[in-house]
Amino acid sequence: MTESEVLAYVKASAMAQGLDLDDARAQRVASHLARTAHLAQLLESAPLAVDDELAEIYTPKSFPAF
Repeated sequence: MTESEVLAYVKASAMAQGLDLDDARAQRVASHLARTAHLAQLLESAPLAVDDELAEIYTPKSFPAF
């Protein structure tokens, strides 16, 4: 997305959610969104195999019995 498309998306999303964003705030939100999208693209392009993710390390805490 181009910078103007990201800004248009932010403004449309804010309007759909009933948020009142002035132009300066909308521009800041658009800048953060564009940077986050770029970081996500970098992560998505990283050459990872299935074995690279150590999912077995994660163990959710069990809920206490009542």
